[in-house]
Amino acid sequence: MSERKAPMIIDNVEIARQKEIARRIRANNDVEQLRTGKQKRMHVITFGCQQNNSDSEKIMGLLAEMGYTNTDIKEMADVIIINTCCVRENAELKLYGNIGALKRLKADNPSLIIGVCGCMMQQEHAVEMIRKKYRHVDIIFGTHNIYKLPELMERSIGEKYTLIDILNTEGMIIEDIPVLREEKFKAWVTIMYGCNNFCSYCIVPHVRGRERSRKPEDIIREIEDLAKDGCKEVTLLGQNVNSYGKDLNMDVDFADIIRMVNEIEGIERIRFMTSHPKDISDKLISTMRDCKKVCEQLHLPFQAGSNKILRRMNRKYTKEEYLNKILKAKQEIPGVALSTDVIVGFPGETDEDFEETLDVLKRVEFDQVFMFIYSKRIGTSAAEMEDTATYEDKHRNFERLVKLQNEISKKLNDAYMDRCVEVLAEGNSKNDPLKYTGRTRTGKVVNFTGVEGIIGKLVNVKINEIHSWFLNGEMVNEVKE
Repeated sequence: MSERKAPMIIDNVEIARQKEIARRIRANNDVEQLRTGKQKRMHVITFGCQQNNSDSEKIMGLLAEMGYTNTDIKEMADVIIINTCCVRENAELKLYGNIGALKRLKADNPSLIIGVCGCMMQQEHAVEMIRKKYRHVDIIFGTHNIYKLPELMERSIGEKYTLIDILNTEGMIIEDIPVLREEKFKAWVTIMYGCNNFCSYCIVPHVRGRERSRKPEDIIREIEDLAKDGCKEVTLLGQNVNSYGKDLNMDVDFADIIRMVNEIEGIERIRFMTSHPKDISDKLISTMRDCKKVCEQLHLPFQAGSNKILRRMNRKYTKEEYLNKILKAKQEIPGVALSTDVIVGFPGETDEDFEETLDVLKRVEFDQVFMFIYSKRIGTSAAEMEDTATYEDKHRNFERLVKLQNEISKKLNDAYMDRCVEVLAEGNSKNDPLKYTGRTRTGKVVNFTGVEGIIGKLVNVKINEIHSWFLNGEMVNEVKE
């Protein structure tokens, strides 16, 4: 476990200075637009979890303050920011591929600003790799100093070398960073940052720091503003939302926050992630039961079914304790949809241990399982553990897990046939642009026929076709405003 460092103090003067720099950049961009007739554009690439998505919305908000508009075409961008993840090796490999592909764009457009930020940049070996091998990158910054983006952008202009600005300390919570969300009708709302659990496989506490909770009034104010702007659904985010409030000098916990959000007029749906099994309380489960706006969906990662492996993972609960909490949730929240995370091939896992994982899937019957083959992360204690399982063993077990879960998901989805379900229409279906797509309260993806003008609204859909990972249907009622 790494030594805890005191948070850096960021005062209002520093925030005001960043805002002034943003105004200065915007003024220059406005002059350039008048001269050329072209508006400056940004392109932000995000890897990783919902927290990274939330961070990217802040990055886009800051760039918008500087006069940049969003573009989906990176070749048209004047600034490209890649927000990184280091939880799994695959995201790391994708990053290097994406950075390498930008070298040609930089050669064609020397004024293009390329920045790399996020969790991976909190690791020295990753920063050093980019500094040495990808010299076309202009800016590198981490998870704790997004607020400094205006200053970094200004300093990078005309700079010959990569500008690196990483805070190796826990960042303060800054409430007035602008946010640019892609959709008005749903939003990620971060309620806390960091993690105190130090699971042996997880790099998050090392790159995002210890738990810091936002003040309740700041959370509620943000969601009230979202509701006034037409937001229907909010997802409350934290590495472990169940720990909310433990660092605050007040008597408030996560269940209390949910009840406060449930009272906000205009908000129709409340989701949250992620919950740690050791911290989920009877109070939270009863709050989910009693608050009508809370969706009947619970994501509760169990990671492994073997108590031996759970101890090696430093998860601080047993298989039996986990199953008891799942049983409690099913009893208290009728129709609750359950999802989870599973790691296959953790160091020391035997076939007998893996059978315990399969047993949990069979007994719980999750609607969705996010499955990963163990990926060694430098800086975690698991990286030092002996790993004796072969590549073939891990992939064989992974395929067994996929097969079992596909069968369970199809079985659970079959129960939706001919049912009418409430769906938040999120946009046009990627597979069929003539149809719409959205999610039920239980998180099921539904593609359906509808009418023009329903995006961002709640509709009732009758399910008429079942697949393992999505449902098809047709709208059967008037739009619910």
